[in-house]
Amino acid sequence: MAQFDYFVVFAEMRTGSNFLEANLNAFDDLACHGEAFNPHFIGYPNRDSILDVTQAARDEQPKRLLRAIKQTPELSGFRYFHDHDPRVFDKVMDDPRCAKIILTRNPVDSYVSWKIAQSTGQWKLTDAKARKSGKAQFDADEFSAHLAALQAFQVTLLNRLQVSGQTAFYVAYEDLQSLDVMNGLAAWLGVESRLEGLDKNLKVQNPSALSDKVANYGQMAAALAEVDQFNLTRTPNFEPRRGAAAPTYVASTSAPLIYLPVRGGGNDPVLAWLKAIDRVAGAKPASKLSQNELREWMRSHPGHRSFTVLRHPLSRAHAVFCHRILNTGQGGYGGIRTTLTNRYKMSLPDDPTDAGFGKAEHRAAFAQFVEFLKPNLAGQTAIRVDPDWASQSKIIEGFAEFLLPDRLIRHETLAKDLAPLANSVGLKDVPPLPEAATQQPVALADIYDAEIEKLARAAYGRDYLLFGSGDWTPE
Repeated sequence: MAQFDYFVVFAEMRTGSNFLEANLNAFDDLACHGEAFNPHFIGYPNRDSILDVTQAARDEQPKRLLRAIKQTPELSGFRYFHDHDPRVFDKVMDDPRCAKIILTRNPVDSYVSWKIAQSTGQWKLTDAKARKSGKAQFDADEFSAHLAALQAFQVTLLNRLQVSGQTAFYVAYEDLQSLDVMNGLAAWLGVESRLEGLDKNLKVQNPSALSDKVANYGQMAAALAEVDQFNLTRTPNFEPRRGAAAPTYVASTSAPLIYLPVRGGGNDPVLAWLKAIDRVAGAKPASKLSQNELREWMRSHPGHRSFTVLRHPLSRAHAVFCHRILNTGQGGYGGIRTTLTNRYKMSLPDDPTDAGFGKAEHRAAFAQFVEFLKPNLAGQTAIRVDPDWASQSKIIEGFAEFLLPDRLIRHETLAKDLAPLANSVGLKDVPPLPEAATQQPVALADIYDAEIEKLARAAYGRDYLLFGSGDWTPE
């Protein structure tokens, strides 16, 4: 039984996809039907249909054309670019019976080729005598957008193949001139015919060096020198992905407000604030709801607003340390505390109220905890990455799987930002934010120094970067 029912060539403009298609169509048992799902035409400009499926019929129901492509006697396929009909993308990516061919080209070369084609109006060349000469004008911002779109699509392709356990046949622009590669592609597709030579109709349009093809080559070279080709400035992130955690959301019964808590530090004054709002209406907030129940709440509360609260990474870590690690009573993580003491030699007292465990001892133990967080968040310890100290950026990414918060409110401005939020959904008499009961035997301000800040930045570098956090200052 054949492995594939049809194929797709993932490519972009000016990557050589026309030449690849011409060679695929030269095989007796292969057929490529152009840009079958280009939103502006079907297959090729000035065509009305593919396999008796019109453009209108395709737009109404793209599965009709996919079905027709699968049912041809030869193995058929099409070219797909990142801006083609998105309804088709999931269907082909989720189908292991669809062979994936990925064509790539140096993005600078494809950009320059695109700019020249724009300036000359010549998108194909079959006779060198008809070649129109022209030069590209490099635009740094335009190229950045071009590069970002290409890279984003390639990352998406790679990830979808990985999670579905599929593989693709990769072809570089330079491989298109190799007869062996073309015949190898046919073998991978599972067809029997082979080529004795490559298509000779299409010609390379701009074979000269980049310096000869770009009018402002010097500016281009200078701009590209600043491109971080190897993404050297990235912050590596190996922290486990987090789910939506929908049961932790708290929805007001009387007002269209839903709170997405970022755990960390015990007492949360926002919960008391929501209770005060509902108490006026003789109700109370709803929590521990399933996703279906939350959807019902959203349908019954049109104009709803969702929000979450961000804390400074260091302030949150200290609150967690006091509530979960130092605390030996209710809410404390006894098992983790024992492991931190025995395995990681953290200096924790048997009784946190012991007078002998003062500011100096508190600071030393907290510094050990923050230092532990860096390998823990990177998945290098046997202890779980608990939601109380997981990166806030990861938690919010998890929210996005079900519901993105409308507002990210900073903890330091919480008291003044909640009233405008409530006013925006029609509440007039908004209760004040209650004072949060502290569970910290020693305040962060009493132990804060440059070393503590440095350790926090090492552990939560991504949160510092993404949320623009500066050095911690007392609220």
